[in-house]
Amino acid sequence: MNTYDFIFHAVLDSFIGKKFRFWGGLYVEAVGGGTGIVEAQVTRAEKDGIEIRYDTKATRLLVDKAGSVTGVEVRGPSGLDTIPTRAVVLASGGFQANAEMRARYLGKDWDLARVRGTPYNTGDGIRIALEAGAQPFGHWTSCHAVAWDYNSPPYGNRKVGDGFQKHSYPLGIIVNVRGERFLDEGADFRNYTYAKYGGEILKQPRRAAFQLFDNKVVHLLRDEYRIREVTKATADTIEGLAEKLEIDKAGLLRTVREYNAAVQEKPFNPAIKDGKGTQGIFPPKSNWAQPLDTPPFVGYHVTCGITFTFGGLRIDLEGRVQDTENRPIPGLYAAGELVGGLFYNNYPGGAGLMAGAVFGKLAGQGAGRFAQALKGA
Repeated sequence: MNTYDFIFHAVLDSFIGKKFRFWGGLYVEAVGGGTGIVEAQVTRAEKDGIEIRYDTKATRLLVDKAGSVTGVEVRGPSGLDTIPTRAVVLASGGFQANAEMRARYLGKDWDLARVRGTPYNTGDGIRIALEAGAQPFGHWTSCHAVAWDYNSPPYGNRKVGDGFQKHSYPLGIIVNVRGERFLDEGADFRNYTYAKYGGEILKQPRRAAFQLFDNKVVHLLRDEYRIREVTKATADTIEGLAEKLEIDKAGLLRTVREYNAAVQEKPFNPAIKDGKGTQGIFPPKSNWAQPLDTPPFVGYHVTCGITFTFGGLRIDLEGRVQDTENRPIPGLYAAGELVGGLFYNNYPGGAGLMAGAVFGKLAGQGAGRFAQALKGA
């Protein structure tokens, strides 16, 4: 039975009481990923005659004596310019590409994390809003970060896209360079653990980890494990795999021996949380635990890749940015990753897309109504 068969049976099993639950709990996904989203937005903007300024960044919000936002100062190829506005919607992402802000708010070694996406999400939208009196809000010391290929570039590669991510870890085990396990690979479906496990990898020696699988599950691995740009090794023995990946051999042999002995004799089913866990070892593996005993063995070298940050601006139900006294700043709206208070400690897969759609619509409608009211005044 292949991956698609498992997903098909999971869908059938979950169709109970006219309620449809997608495999793993992921309810929404963008066609084409991030590239697809941008292409769709650019196409719509061009259709509606909206001007797009490239190579241009916002440097300051212009505010009148009444505290209303009246324009944006920008810096482009020709230098500084001022764009007068009736309303502004900030949707410029978090500060994940700003090493100084990562170190300041997220803590030790976060300045060394790889950035999954663009190098331009440097927190400028958040900064100019705070300078205009906006209220900081949310979990500033937390973020979305995943297992990312160890030899990936410092920032995202648009050709590879999400291919550097490695999300099939529930099917195997994860160890550090000492050969030690340090988290529960089977705590839940990857949709509910992947965004916090990148931070756990960052805490390990050399900010590195290794996802190890045996031949029983290789056919179940996601497509990202088969790209050309992947850091992996294959061997017929655990000792050989340790040598190729430069993992402490004695430590890895001990870990695999103890893990294999702790695996419970229950049916394995990757389509559900099967309860096939371990007993007597720490950390446990709560689901999908199988002995690593079928060569060839394969290992993938990963590090921490940060996706976006959780701290940002406070908004109300109309998308209006609030000041430090919980009053809306006239003419200022926000949506997307720079909105704080949506995620704390962890993140469920697909939630950012839904949040962007919901709060983007609210902010756009609110800004439109505000601008129309000013125009008619």
